[in-house]
Amino acid sequence: MTLRLFISLLCIAYIGNAQNTIPLDTINWDIQAKSYLIENYKGKNAIYIQAGAMTLKNKIFLNGTIEFDIFLKEEQAFPGVYFRGTKDLDSEQWYMRPHLSGKPDANQAAPTTKGISAWQLYFGEKYSFPYNYKFDDWTHVKIVVKDDKAQVFLDGNKEPNLSWNLFHKPKEGIVAFRGGRFNGMHIANVKINPSQTEIINFSPKTRKAIVNLIPKWNISTAFDEKQLTDINNLQKTLNSRKWLGTIAVEEGTAANISRKVKLNRKKGNTVFAKIDIHSTKKQTKLFEYGYSDRVVVILNGKPIYKGTNKWRSRDYRYLGTVGLFDAVYLPLKKGKNTLLMAVSEDFGGWLITGKFKNDKDITISY
Repeated sequence: MTLRLFISLLCIAYIGNAQNTIPLDTINWDIQAKSYLIENYKGKNAIYIQAGAMTLKNKIFLNGTIEFDIFLKEEQAFPGVYFRGTKDLDSEQWYMRPHLSGKPDANQAAPTTKGISAWQLYFGEKYSFPYNYKFDDWTHVKIVVKDDKAQVFLDGNKEPNLSWNLFHKPKEGIVAFRGGRFNGMHIANVKINPSQTEIINFSPKTRKAIVNLIPKWNISTAFDEKQLTDINNLQKTLNSRKWLGTIAVEEGTAANISRKVKLNRKKGNTVFAKIDIHSTKKQTKLFEYGYSDRVVVILNGKPIYKGTNKWRSRDYRYLGTVGLFDAVYLPLKKGKNTLLMAVSEDFGGWLITGKFKNDKDITISY
């Protein structure tokens, strides 16, 4: 190979690589933030975003590689990338928790469903990995996406730090960066290459399912949680609901209400989740359940329990992840019994789950 040919090939390779780098400017990005600044930071041409997000303009993403550099701060924040974002507010995402450096939940892969990120459902080693972050240098992130699979590689690692199955059906959508919170974040060298889709050594972690869960729940239209304040109005609230159909348990853990209902925190943050219990006799049954964030348990029209399981509701470290952490004794009559769980949501996952400790002499319908 002649020197001239070698230089030509090198220039072509450089130009091809440069074409994948997206300039950090308002021509290419829609920036919605409290403040932002395009500057040279720690040796890189970067953008600083405070309390906001930047969304790639006029381009959509289905498969390929997303790469970027980020300068992390040792503080509570959730910087990351959202991809395949749709107008229905569904997306895939991966973000970091620098304040949890080295811990099992130092980062998170999770979907957004109608705008809600249900990290209180999608948790554990299946969707997170421990990593000791740098706070004095740039961190390089590469995410490879192909169809229903994704992998993340940090700091040039040859093997994936995490492999996971994506949550929504493959559908092209927007790419956005957000999560810097009030002290902001610096992003540099954003590259998107739709031709690089190679998934290597794909070995996602598994999660042990909870056995004998109620497999699905019938979900109502949403209403304002304040309507539960006066129990005398309970029947009126129930009569004004429409039933949207059933949602199935996911992850062997809980049903994601956001699959059916879009959360409106001001007008409708509560739904009824319903099952009918058919008992062969009058009896009392222990029902174990989980929810997020708040619940009122109603059996045959009568409220019998009220609880809170939201983030930080029990102590400052409490996550509010969903599981069978509560139980109630249900006084069943012979025949049909209707169990309603009025579930209210703030953030982190709109969730319901439950099982009977002993399901002898009962059957469930919807």
